[in-house]
Amino acid sequence: MSVTSSPATLVASDLDRTLIYSAAALGLAMPDAEAPRLLCVEVYGHKPLSYMTETAAALLTEVAGSTVFVPTTTRTREQYHRIHLPGPAPRYAICANGGHILVDGVSDRDWQRQVETRIAEECAPLTEIRAHLATTADPAWLLKDRVAEDLFAYLVVERSLLPEEWVKELAVWAQERGWTVSLQGRKIYAVPAPLTKSAAMNEVARRSGATRTLAAGDSLLDADLLLAADLGWRPGHGELAEDDWQAPHVVALEERGGAAGEEILRRFLAASAA
Repeated sequence: MSVTSSPATLVASDLDRTLIYSAAALGLAMPDAEAPRLLCVEVYGHKPLSYMTETAAALLTEVAGSTVFVPTTTRTREQYHRIHLPGPAPRYAICANGGHILVDGVSDRDWQRQVETRIAEECAPLTEIRAHLATTADPAWLLKDRVAEDLFAYLVVERSLLPEEWVKELAVWAQERGWTVSLQGRKIYAVPAPLTKSAAMNEVARRSGATRTLAAGDSLLDADLLLAADLGWRPGHGELAEDDWQAPHVVALEERGGAAGEEILRRFLAASAA
């Protein structure tokens, strides 16, 4: 008697402030004696940087063992490789907001070429975007100016001093040139419109043979990922929650911080088993 394998479910999840959290973002509002035990999953500059609750770590181990789990992040490859998630090592990962698909930790060159070609054909060059940022950003609130993977730019700012109108004006200016702008915590991202997590997720689904996709994310850069998935979840914090962003198949969770990470993983498990 032949045995047929069940169709694979792909889980594409954002990392920062979705599954993993800085100490400040964990939202440990309970009394100290009732706080959950934590697992450090990232060290930077010889100091712990990102965490999961131990409950979330156990849930992620289950998810990664029963689905095609794909970490999906705007982080560069170098920044992603600092993270050590619990559970089996993912075969695929998406970095640089879809600019790189990692296969067993190595960037797929064919995908890189496709992305670079689309950006060159459809968007103003990165040099033009960086020049605009350099001439309009105020040193009073600008802390750092960075380029990620020669694909997009981001600024680290003093959020309390950042004029809201400046971000809105930048978004309009960038849109006319084929770029999108996203404000996430202390970072302002300027990203080419064709550089999307959803395109990379669809490519990984094709390669892995997955017939169903689940996704989660908290920022505007995750909106296309959530829209492209069959089911999605967003936490009660982040850009999407602040904008009351909605989609028929995306569940807006009430949980915030580390508790949201746990709940998202519970939802992944339940949906993948259905």
